[in-house]
Amino acid sequence: MQHVKDDLQVRWLKLRIQLKERFGIKPDMDGILFLIGIQELGTGKQDFSKEDKQDLMHIAVCTVLSQSGYYLSEGHDDAGWPHFKQLKPLPGFIMIEQENFLKDHILLYFQNQNFID
Repeated sequence: MQHVKDDLQVRWLKLRIQLKERFGIKPDMDGILFLIGIQELGTGKQDFSKEDKQDLMHIAVCTVLSQSGYYLSEGHDDAGWPHFKQLKPLPGFIMIEQENFLKDHILLYFQNQNFID
């Protein structure tokens, strides 16, 4: 099990390095979720309120977890923001397991976007 966890951390670090090369910053988990949210919103770079930033991170979490059937996209509202429906409860993990669960899904998202191998 330790080997799998180590592999996840290595792949996570590689993703952060690639994002640094692309955007000039080495984002943490929140920063990566924010980037995914902007990508999924599709409006490009702009100034977002604190509430918008939280909404973008929520969009990112729903997007990456939809890959495993936890959420389903219900389309966009009139302002162009994506909306999701939760299909099944999230696993009851302790914090570090929850973080690794999310990292794994984020890595899958970037693989599906052909950003990483």
